[in-house]
Amino acid sequence: MSKKILVVEDEAPIRDMIKFVLEQSDFDVTEAEDFDVALEAVVEPYPEIILLDWMLPGGSGIQLAKKLKQHEHTKDIPIIMLTARGEEEDKVRGLDAGADDYITKPFSPKELVARIKAVLRRTSPTSNEEPISFSGLILDPVSHRVTSHGNALKLGPTEFKLLHFFMTHSERVYSREQLLDNVWGTNVYVEDRTVDVHIRRLRKAISGHGHENMIQTVRGSGYRFSAKQ
Repeated sequence: MSKKILVVEDEAPIRDMIKFVLEQSDFDVTEAEDFDVALEAVVEPYPEIILLDWMLPGGSGIQLAKKLKQHEHTKDIPIIMLTARGEEEDKVRGLDAGADDYITKPFSPKELVARIKAVLRRTSPTSNEEPISFSGLILDPVSHRVTSHGNALKLGPTEFKLLHFFMTHSERVYSREQLLDNVWGTNVYVEDRTVDVHIRRLRKAISGHGHENMIQTVRGSGYRFSAKQ
């Protein structure tokens, strides 16, 4: 089924180009040209992601993002800010307002689609995925259970998300910042050291079953999940 995306952009040529690119990638596109139309468009069935221009007639993209993040039914809809602004301070303002990512104009169609899909992967629940298995360690996203050689393991929700990310991205090294972005999300402020705390908890949860060495510290770089010693 096509993913529903709301494109909020006041310039018609840019909006038409974005719509064409996204429909070619099998997205179901709804358009809005200003603040008020965009707000009216965020109704059931809710869009699964919003591409939001910074400057809009009737209000700013920042104001709209803040408004949506304050509402119970729209606060979890991922938002990508689309703007000509490239200053670091503006990017921070967008993320602080609740945006999940930030694309600076001009951009290529491939980059746009790739960034949208990356945000959807990062923010979508894992409930529709198949169980993942490594050397007797099995994570089942549907039942939210982790077992080791048939024995149930107790993991907190963050440790579960962290293990799921590791097991679906094995043999790659991730820095603390990358783990924060992928597990906690870019719009959540968390100290880098928090990653270390949850890594320790995760190792403890899977220890005693021969799996603790799968989460490897790569000095100066971050962490890697590997079945190789």
